[in-house]
Amino acid sequence: MKRSTAKIRKMSRRLGIRIYGNEKSALTKRDYPPGAHGPKGRGRRTEYGLQLAEKQKAKIIYNIAERQFRGYYEKATQKKGDSGENLQRLLELRLDNVIYRLGLAKTRNQARQLVNHGFFLINGKKVDIPSCQVRVKDEITIKPQKLKTKVFEPAENNLKKIQLPGWLNFDSQTLKARVVAEPTAAEMERSFNPKLIIEVYSK
Repeated sequence: MKRSTAKIRKMSRRLGIRIYGNEKSALTKRDYPPGAHGPKGRGRRTEYGLQLAEKQKAKIIYNIAERQFRGYYEKATQKKGDSGENLQRLLELRLDNVIYRLGLAKTRNQARQLVNHGFFLINGKKVDIPSCQVRVKDEITIKPQKLKTKVFEPAENNLKKIQLPGWLNFDSQTLKARVVAEPTAAEMERSFNPKLIIEVYSK
């Protein structure tokens, strides 16, 4: 699902979330919804409005279309345990999100593009599907022919800036990563409430 940068930034302001990080977020300069009448703050929403907004946040953050997102909801509700956490875990274990979490891409959109172009291997096999679900013990490496690409030069410095989640292990020298566990609730994206998303779909 491809959206223009301008549209994404507008939606970022409307929903009050930072998608690209502080340095490029529209919220840095204009922390209020878009519109012709200037800052008015964020009006009171109905219960359904709040639930819908949380779903929109998650879809924008992970850059997922409605049909695919509903598929994640259905898988999450079929699993044992908390459906909200299951939904988040499925999103976090997407290959493009893992690449972003490792600091090998500045944004999830960039990570998606790198995966699409076949930059990565999982357990030695090329994978070019951003939505591919990684599993515990999977080893993620960069395709040897792509190692000298400039996009990976700042990887070691990026590790010093980002907080690598405990469910991932990354060697900045060899640029090899391993999924050591499934992400816990505390280690997953905190910008939206997954329980409200489950509620809006279950109606």
